Amino acid sequence: MLTYVVRRLLLLIPTLFFVAVVTFALAHAAPGSPFDKNPDRPLPAATIERLERLYGVDRPLHEQFLLYLGNLARFDLGSSLVRDRSVAEIIGSQLPVSAQLGIQALLLALAVALPLGVISALRQNTAVDHASMVLATVGTTIPSFVIAILAIYVFAVHLRLIPIVGWGTPKHMILPTVVLSLGAMAFLTRMTRASMLEAIRQDYVRTARAKGLPEQVVIVGHVLKNALIPVATVVGPATAGLITGSFIVESIFNVPGIGREFVLSITRRDYPLIMGVYLLYAFLIALANLAVDIVYAALDPRIKAA
Repeated sequence: MLTYVVRRLLLLIPTLFFVAVVTFALAHAAPGSPFDKNPDRPLPAATIERLERLYGVDRPLHEQFLLYLGNLARFDLGSSLVRDRSVAEIIGSQLPVSAQLGIQALLLALAVALPLGVISALRQNTAVDHASMVLATVGTTIPSFVIAILAIYVFAVHLRLIPIVGWGTPKHMILPTVVLSLGAMAFLTRMTRASMLEAIRQDYVRTARAKGLPEQVVIVGHVLKNALIPVATVVGPATAGLITGSFIVESIFNVPGIGREFVLSITRRDYPLIMGVYLLYAFLIALANLAVDIVYAALDPRIKAA
């Protein structure tokens, strides 16, 4: 297992290199300069040229990329072209907010989706099952920004129960957490229900029941443990995605997280910050997939890391 983990960690190097190449090319594909984004107070052309020369933006793309890789090899993510701060400092100050929001959303999604999926499978084709599938379908098909706007209108504008802008108090956290968790909650509910139904129909479950084992022992000890294996497949990447932060949710609710900052960096063409956030997201996704493979072996001894 240790050899497998080390090999997977070494594979992060070419993975992150490929992500860096694609992100760098896409970020520089749009025309314009990071220093000409204020239409109300445009900078003189000579000033823009001096700034581009100062930050090396006027160099050929391959020189800029090689310089960025050299800095990255020294764990230097560079400095923001728009804000007078390093990228590492910006990410370090705002990632905890996104992580808190993501963890809260993940815990809420798991707390609702797993029991609801199990109950739906055990009460298949009943009113509970149909209601849960309707909720799961709605949560999967309706975009998060539509749900966010509807929640703002109902709970903040109409009922005036919850504030909608800012972060730091429990009331400010309610709507962003709930809205962010709905997509993962709906998908995990459907996944848990499908996995439970498939596991219930297996021969080893019929054998356990034929031996006279109590139904609770059959469900918990035989069905649930095996049904959680495919669910764990999607929990890992979903965790990384939620912790990194939802760009739309953070922007709508003005949450000072890395997702909102990433959206602003794209509009400002802040190349170092775009690269830093993308590489962070790719790194977390890779670690999440590795964690999923390790959990596989814990859930099912027949699965061995090759």
